[in-house]
Amino acid sequence: MTTTPSPLADLSDAGVAVWLDDLSRERLASGGLARLLEQQHVVGVTTNPTIFQKALEQGAAYEDQVRDLARRGVEVEEAVRALTTYDVRWACDVLRPVHDATDGVDGRVSIEVDPRLAHDAEATIAEARALWWLVDRPNLFIKIPATVAGLPAITACLAEGISVNVTLIFSLERYSAVMEAFLAGLEQARDAGIELTSIASVASFFVSRVDTEVDARLEKLDDATGQELSGQAAIANARLAYARFQEVTASERWQALSKAGARPQRPLWASTGVKNPAYDDTRYVVDLVAPQVVNTMPEATLRAVEDHGRIRGDTVTGTADDAQAVLDRLEAVGIDYDDVVAKLEANGVAAFENSWNELLAGVDEVMARA
Repeated sequence: MTTTPSPLADLSDAGVAVWLDDLSRERLASGGLARLLEQQHVVGVTTNPTIFQKALEQGAAYEDQVRDLARRGVEVEEAVRALTTYDVRWACDVLRPVHDATDGVDGRVSIEVDPRLAHDAEATIAEARALWWLVDRPNLFIKIPATVAGLPAITACLAEGISVNVTLIFSLERYSAVMEAFLAGLEQARDAGIELTSIASVASFFVSRVDTEVDARLEKLDDATGQELSGQAAIANARLAYARFQEVTASERWQALSKAGARPQRPLWASTGVKNPAYDDTRYVVDLVAPQVVNTMPEATLRAVEDHGRIRGDTVTGTADDAQAVLDRLEAVGIDYDDVVAKLEANGVAAFENSWNELLAGVDEVMARA
């Protein structure tokens, strides 16, 4: 990795793992991903159905493989699994040196279970097992959504030794439930004699979408105080999540697992690309710097941080009281937090499901031409 001083280097030095929220066959084949590891301090990759859908509709990198699958009579859903797991396996191999150098902490690549299973725990567990077997790399994360049905699936997978990236977390209450599912899974793994050092997990707390939803509601209010709160909800929400993470890692329950070799479930800041052009394009990175967190960024955000990001050290620890005051003020002007996060979860699941269906349709179209 480069040792040239840079904001991304400063971010890494502050304890933030820099991950890329993107993957494509072209990025892998061109060596673009490897260069990001070498030059931009990237130590992990996340994917989701939307990312894969965009990758497959751009260029012809997948067409030969799709045609071969069609000629073999493979069903479209299995074809999509073959295509996506091929890319993720390749990416795992590119990141394997990082995984080895960090003793398994980083160098991770995430692949998501079929989002149509988000409300079916048993089907999610079965899909997670299948993806774990298909990719067959120790630095893989299986992404499971933090829906109510997802919680027992998270516990079950961790208990079997499957490393999990819990995705689509918006609410503090659900985040607490995710951490409970994590602890329960590790305890079951320990009791079954599974080596805890081989299990890893992150909890993906979505950021920018919270501001998008809250700001839209604030705009409808005839309240000057409310307008002053624009752009504050997402960072406050994430900072409160980090405070809960600190509480869990300070608990006796966690300390017992840690002594048995367990590693903490790091908070991961997702949805860090700024959606409001009026906001600084690095805000969901520079204002969420803390030890033991991951920030997964689309490439545009990664480049923006490297170009003009101002890393000011830890901007999260000790901010919980101020963050809670922001949420309290939002409630006082009529913003219903519970309704906001419930809507965001439902929209997130629906968006990934739509992207998955578009991915299936796109692959089916190419297969039909074979």
